[in-house]
Amino acid sequence: MATGEPILEGSHLRRVFGDGGGETVALDDVSITLHGGEFTLLVGPSGSGKSTLLAVLSGLLRPTSGRVVVLGRDLWQMTDAERQEVRLQHFGFVFQGHNLFPALSARQQLALVLEWGAGASAVEARRRADDLLSLFELEARAGLRPAQLSGGEKQRVAVARALVKDPTFCFADEPTSSLGWEHGRQIVELLRDSARQRGKSVLVVSHDVRVRPYADHVYRLDDGRIEPWSGASAPEEVGVSS
Repeated sequence: MATGEPILEGSHLRRVFGDGGGETVALDDVSITLHGGEFTLLVGPSGSGKSTLLAVLSGLLRPTSGRVVVLGRDLWQMTDAERQEVRLQHFGFVFQGHNLFPALSARQQLALVLEWGAGASAVEARRRADDLLSLFELEARAGLRPAQLSGGEKQRVAVARALVKDPTFCFADEPTSSLGWEHGRQIVELLRDSARQRGKSVLVVSHDVRVRPYADHVYRLDDGRIEPWSGASAPEEVGVSS
């Protein structure tokens, strides 16, 4: 359930890669609004601009034009240091490629976020990391590094890391891609509950049609243009798969 005013607004976003005759328009006048307490799903064919939009909204990629207003502040009018502080304090990320640190154990991946991003003590960070890893059924794998984990285990660690500091926003790029549906459903339910029960805003990019019933809003992005999606089209027509 939405809480009050929008907490993130992307307005008339355009992102062009290349120049001259080699230009590729990834986003073409895209506008989207996110509220606290809502789980938003973004679908569309591969190459339609979904990951680009996620990167622009989360402060990782500057738009060619347009605005992103986060908690009342224009994200792309901030200095690099200010934008980094917003990401550190308010954003959690789940990347397609996991982006786990090779030298750190599963526990250390989460504890580092808490110590560096939330100012937790080493003891508190370890306790909270272990609590969340247990929720993800990873307590027996807490001391293992990414190379010792399966693809699905690495995905669950990545999602746990995104949620461990209780961020205002969670941006997740294909969070169920490496998972069977038993664990995939667990991930989606945790993301949904983080939004609805804790007032967070969750934006998920996914090709997995099974995520659809959990979303409060679904948008389709195709050829850089965005529109609300009712789910009336067949999955293959919007680039999602079973």
